[in-house]
Amino acid sequence: MKKRNRYSGVYKARVALEAIRGDKTLAELSEQYQIHPNQITNWKSKLVHDASYVFEDKRQKKKDRDVQVDELYRQIGQLKVELDWLKKNLALTVREKAMPIDKDNKHIPISRQAALLGISRSSVYYDPVVSDSDVRLMNLIDEIYTKAPFYGSRKIKEQLSRMGYSIGRKKVQRLMGLMGILSIYPQQKTSIPCSSHKGISLFIKECSY
Repeated sequence: MKKRNRYSGVYKARVALEAIRGDKTLAELSEQYQIHPNQITNWKSKLVHDASYVFEDKRQKKKDRDVQVDELYRQIGQLKVELDWLKKNLALTVREKAMPIDKDNKHIPISRQAALLGISRSSVYYDPVVSDSDVRLMNLIDEIYTKAPFYGSRKIKEQLSRMGYSIGRKKVQRLMGLMGILSIYPQQKTSIPCSSHKGISLFIKECSY
């Protein structure tokens, strides 16, 4: 295998200057320096294109570079603040946060995805074990919820206690989370109209009797 030639910047500049000067043809320069004519043409074009940078003010270049670096640091800081806020206010369980993890993503490692979601890498591979007693309780919770979907964990816990099961509210909440069910109840601000919809004014005229 032929070893690739490596040329210094000084050498390239000398050849490119001779090509710009035009005292010799490309063929003559190619024969003199044992370099392909296309390579000499590329060096010549690069020298002509970058010649203006030699006369630029170095202080202005440094100032522009510092401005760009400051802006990048500002954007990085803003992204970090937003990410911390998202992790803090994302009202999801660890299992729910682990669901969007893409194990086949070749660009973002699993450890990085887990860190962005604010969970540990081990939680991605954790498979919860549900005992037979929990399965029985989950079936009962499903029956109660089907009959009364507006029941929350407190009401379901009371219903299970009447049925003779000693269970705490925290466990009921955990099992409901595994089942992915929530009580149905009126949420806040559900009657606020959309800003894009125009309201219709109704005028009631006074009736005289």
